[in-house]
Amino acid sequence: MLSSRTKHTLHCCLFFSLITAFEVFTGGARIGDFADPSAGIDPWQQYGVLWTIVLYGLRLLALLSLPQVLFNFFGLTLYNAFPDGVQLKGSPLLAPFICVRVVTRGDFPQLVRRNVQRNLKRCTAAGLENFMIEVVSDKPVGLAPDRRVREVVVPSTYRTKTGALFKSRALQYCLEDDVNMLGDNDWVVHLDEETLLTDNAVRGILNFVLDGKHPFGQGLITYANEDVVNWVTTLADSFRVADDMGKLRLQFSMFHRPLFSWKGSYVVTQMSWERKVSFDNGPDGSVAEDCFFAMRAFKEGLSFNFIEGEMWEKSPFTLWDFLQQRKRWMQGILLVVHSKVIPIRHKLLLAVSCYSWVTMPLSTSNVILAALFPIPCPPFMDFVCVFIGAVNIYMYVFGVMKSFSLYRFGALRFVLCILGALCTIPFNVFIENVAVIWGLFSHKYRFYVVSKELPATVTV
Repeated sequence: MLSSRTKHTLHCCLFFSLITAFEVFTGGARIGDFADPSAGIDPWQQYGVLWTIVLYGLRLLALLSLPQVLFNFFGLTLYNAFPDGVQLKGSPLLAPFICVRVVTRGDFPQLVRRNVQRNLKRCTAAGLENFMIEVVSDKPVGLAPDRRVREVVVPSTYRTKTGALFKSRALQYCLEDDVNMLGDNDWVVHLDEETLLTDNAVRGILNFVLDGKHPFGQGLITYANEDVVNWVTTLADSFRVADDMGKLRLQFSMFHRPLFSWKGSYVVTQMSWERKVSFDNGPDGSVAEDCFFAMRAFKEGLSFNFIEGEMWEKSPFTLWDFLQQRKRWMQGILLVVHSKVIPIRHKLLLAVSCYSWVTMPLSTSNVILAALFPIPCPPFMDFVCVFIGAVNIYMYVFGVMKSFSLYRFGALRFVLCILGALCTIPFNVFIENVAVIWGLFSHKYRFYVVSKELPATVTV
């Protein structure tokens, strides 16, 4: 079996080789026979002034994604992308109290009950002593009585001061004085209803809270564990795995700030600072409550860190859910970017990233327009555009390598998974474009809940 360092070295070699090949064979580096095909074309004369301005404007839109691409590139290369298992750096007996909090609407009670029991056993097996699992729901889910499990039902009459909605409303209810049972030095691990802990994640969280240098932390989530329900959405989500190990890891490990925000699950917070930042952020902070919370914490000057160890989730089971999920994310982040509560200096990179997403239908058109209407561009611009494309394509390859085990699947199936992930790129681009267009012109204050409950099998 290859060592951790060897895996990372091979991954870097593959990454650099792919980028080099793209730069050479697409003409980005303009070497030899692969020189610029638009050389000698005068677009102002051939296409006219207006159309030339449009073509150059569309080409420049592709550069909006450069900041996050650079973060992904350096995050995947500067840090070991295939670390060994997490080793405890202190005794679990000395760890502060940890509350594993699951927020749910209560539509899938069987899923919640099953995952609570699995996570309870995982925490106990990992040696965790000072902990409990708390489920916060809009309706009862019928948890079995246990001294380490607490069920909190949010009253339908509850209203926050700013009118927070959906998950934000439930999270804020937990912070009310007559509901909260935690002390200022206790820690909360926020999970979605389908999120499963692993031994490495529990040890990583223990190391994080024992260290105590940062009030907020987050780690990696993978989506191809146990039974894969929908191969298309799971392989498409391999990009998100690479995004966690690249952009998310770099911003937290090097800068300790949520420069591009963070996810809504596998969130670890210290109670005193969670109450100070608050989830009571009105309707604008309720669609992407995780993003708004991170930006407010950033505004307060609070620090973040990356937590070693992965958690498990499932990709959406249907293409419709996949589309709805992306639409809500885009709408929620756009509301955060446009919020006057967050100063521009704190959300600048988030805004650039968001608008690279919002303008995706326009930038995608470059694929066709570049072939039909070639225009001469500065060599550096061509190089950067190809670099962006190469890194984004490799993200799918890395996501598969990180999610699927070569030893478990075998070489043939492993390669097929990589090829399958690459084949989902056109699908993913199409879904993202539809989500953007639909999201821009539809109601933004809705919270679509993706189903993660498998239908019961019936024996006939």
